Order: sequence, then structure tokens, then C-alpha cells
Amino acid sequence: MISFRNDYSEGALPEIMQVLTETNLHQTVGYGLDEWCDKARAKIQDAIQCPGADVHFLVGGTQANQTCISAFLRSHEAVIGVDTAHINVHETGAIEATGHKVLAVAGKDGKVTASDIRQMVALHTDEHMVKPKMVYISDSTEIGTIYTLQELEEISACCRDLGLYLYLDGARLGSALTAEGNDITLPDLARLTDAFYIGGTKNGALFGEAVVLINPALKEDFRYLIKQHGGMLAKGRLLGIQFATLFTDDLFFRAARHANECAKKLKQGLVECGVTFMADSVTNQQFPIFTEEEIAKLAEHFMFERWANIDADHAVIRFCTSWATTEEQIGALIQAVKSL
Repeated sequence: MISFRNDYSEGALPEIMQVLTETNLHQTVGYGLDEWCDKARAKIQDAIQCPGADVHFLVGGTQANQTCISAFLRSHEAVIGVDTAHINVHETGAIEATGHKVLAVAGKDGKVTASDIRQMVALHTDEHMVKPKMVYISDSTEIGTIYTLQELEEISACCRDLGLYLYLDGARLGSALTAEGNDITLPDLARLTDAFYIGGTKNGALFGEAVVLINPALKEDFRYLIKQHGGMLAKGRLLGIQFATLFTDDLFFRAARHANECAKKLKQGLVECGVTFMADSVTNQQFPIFTEEEIAKLAEHFMFERWANIDADHAVIRFCTSWATTEEQIGALIQAVKSL
């Protein structure tokens, strides 16, 4: 079986495993206060061109989202996101469990627009409703699309005009930043958002996300909140080592670029077979449409996610490539589709 089920099926990039092995017997302090975490923070601050940013390391994306949203919002405040947003669909009500409502908008191509934000805020008129205070976006989105710099600037301006925080989920940020047609950079994120996180789990790390706080109003006591939510890893240096390595010699971007290139080859091969897609993804997630019979045959040799039903006989599935995907695996999948 060849897995295209997700981009974290494998362990970690060899460069990361090497440093973890080399430092295995080194003794450091815990809870993210070690020299490796300091080194990783400095590298990230340099990459985003924002030396004043606070950088915290958490184990996973849901943990990062839950910790940030609960830390940033008061009890009566809510977060706006697209209906396909990770916090709205794939986090088991983690945000609602902290007492904060997710206000879902239809969006377009998996993205929130400035117009969506203004309309949602306008609907919440007084103290008998929750008060929108944050906008949640992800880049790349849950369906593999990416934001343009113009879209991000419009959303940022809208949020600042309305007094909302802008928070970006970067679980697949590497894939977005290296995607064909992308015009957003890490410094743009530091300039236009109040907080965001850089995903490691889905881009070659064993685990880990780097939460970056830009807005000074969001920084106070954040470590208290990490600890309270069970996110403060005692062996914090394991996270620092991974991000320090990812941000050495362009490894973070090289890993993401490889995943995107593999996905592009896969998409081209499927298009040549006459396959249609749910979304026009330019990143490492592809969403082809097949018949139920075709899906069953593919499942005999490949692992993938079933995404959505189209009708009684057709469904969308997801193929996800990673830093470890090989040309041979892509070729095998394309050949299998041809044989259908």
C-alpha cells in the first residue's frame, strides 16, 4: 500500500533526525527555555523580519488554535471563519469547548473575504449575541487554495477597521508560500496579521508548530495559557531542535516545494486521464472526483482520504503529497488511474 492519505505519514526529514540523534544526550533546561528554542526563535524572527515577535512552540495545530483563540478572546467574543475551516470542521468542537463560538461564512474557494467579515459583523448588533472579535484564516486552505497578497491586505485592513484580530493557521504554510502563483512572504504575514503559526508537523517535522505573536496586546501571560491548556512540553528542546533545523539552509521551503512539485505532477497526470477536481488546488492537496467503483479499485493499492460525496455514484477523495513522496509513487498512482 502506498499512502497519499496525509502529509505526515512518514517520520521526519533526515536532517532533523540527524540533529535529534546528535543532541540526544545533551542536557538542557525544559519547557522551551533551552538554547535550541532560543536559536529557533531567533531564526524565525529573522525570517519574518520582525525581531519584536514572540515565538512559542506547541506540539500540534489543534492545540495551537485552541490555545491562541482562548487566550485572545474574552468569554463573550467569537471567531469568524470559512465554513470549511479546520476549527469549524476538524477540531471536535475544541474551540466551542473553550466557550467561544465559531461564526462560519460560506466564503469562496475555501477562503474568507473582507466582504464576508463585514457582513458577519453587521449581523451581530448588540449584547444579546456573541461579539465577533477575531478572524481565522488558513494558508493554504483546507481545500488546497491559497490567498493572494491583495486578498490578505484587504482582510487585514478590514480587521483593523473593525477592531478584529487577524489570526492565520499555517499548518500548511510552507506549501502555500512555495505554491505556483503565491505572492505572500513571511514578512508579509508579520506585517498584516496579529498572530499566526508556522506548521512543522505537515512539513517534515516529527511534530510541532511555531506560534508567532505580533500584536503586543496578545503577548501577555501567553506562556501561562500554554501551560493551562496542557501545551507546555517538558522536553521543549525537541521542538526547538526541529524548527532550528527547518530554518537552516532553506530546509523548510525545500521540503514544501518538493511536496508541491509532486502534487503538480500528479494533477497533470490525472488531468491527462480526464479526471475532474473539486477545487483548483496549487498546493500539495489534490481533490479528484471518481466513481465509487473506481475509488474501491484505487483503495486496493493506495491510501487516501474520502472527502465528500457528489451524488449516489461519485465522490471526492483527497491525495496528499509530502516531503517524502517519490516520483515512483506518483507514477504508480497515475498508472493505476489510467488502468481504470
